[in-house]
Amino acid sequence: MAEGLVTRVKRLVSGGVNQLVDSIENTSPATVMEEAIREVDRAVDQVRDELAGVLANKHLANTRLGETTTRHEELQGQIAVAVKEGRDDLAEAAIARQLDLEVQIPVLESAVADASREEKELEGYVSALQARKREMEAELVNFRRSQQQSATDSAASGVAAPKDSVEGKTRKAEQAFDRVMQNATGLPGGLSTDKADATKLAELEDLARKNRVSERLAALKASAKDG
Repeated sequence: MAEGLVTRVKRLVSGGVNQLVDSIENTSPATVMEEAIREVDRAVDQVRDELAGVLANKHLANTRLGETTTRHEELQGQIAVAVKEGRDDLAEAAIARQLDLEVQIPVLESAVADASREEKELEGYVSALQARKREMEAELVNFRRSQQQSATDSAASGVAAPKDSVEGKTRKAEQAFDRVMQNATGLPGGLSTDKADATKLAELEDLARKNRVSERLAALKASAKDG
């Protein structure tokens, strides 16, 4: 999720009402509080939009993973046929394709796992925002009741009481948000290499790949011979 939205969610979950209550000297504090509640609704909609995107990506990754795994298994059967028929050229081509698929599978598995973690995180944000909205709505109701009781000194005392209670509620909301944030993890950066080293490493990888193809072909031929 974008950092700006994370900051916005945290602000809405852990703060806001105190500032709104402090703005009681404004012409229409109830209107300000209502707008804050609408802002929470807009944030919920935005998080849900991101959640929909994450779910779509997770579905695509799962689909791609299934297709890749199935193709890898199909190639295994085709390789056995090629070896049996003495078509080393076809077997080598199929093995090379298998190696390509084998490096894709863990990446796809990681993508599915990452999407699942992000899905859980975003669902936590939605729950935290909805809980905050309920608190803000309760504060708005309390404020309106206090205004109805008195238009002078009693109104001022009615404002002070919600302010104190909001501080406690804010702490609880912030703690809930912090629990959600603990689910977020960072990824370590990779090590850089210069151009010459990169070329050598690419050549080494190509050599190792050819060796793996030859070794797998030899093992399959030996297995077919024993059978």
